[in-house]
Amino acid sequence: MPTFLMFGKYSAQAIKEASPERTQAAEALIKKLGGEIKAAYALLGETDLLAVVELPSIEAAVQASVALGKMTGIAFTTCPAIPMAEFDKIIAAG
Repeated sequence: MPTFLMFGKYSAQAIKEASPERTQAAEALIKKLGGEIKAAYALLGETDLLAVVELPSIEAAVQASVALGKMTGIAFTTCPAIPMAEFDKIIAAG
């Protein structure tokens, strides 16, 4: 299953509403889309959150990013993560 990195930036309102229940709701949303959160981290700096997520497709990643933003007020930037061995095969074919 493809892996995606989801970088999150809190709004002022989103940080006020942070809770274990909201985290559980986010996990449930990812599962509903056929995915799984492999790891999640709070960060210091320009990015507040990082989630490593497996989802079945780029379409599911778009759905997750938008739905989580609506649900949490957190702005997400979602990027596909390609294992280096797969990346090497892709660039060797070109």
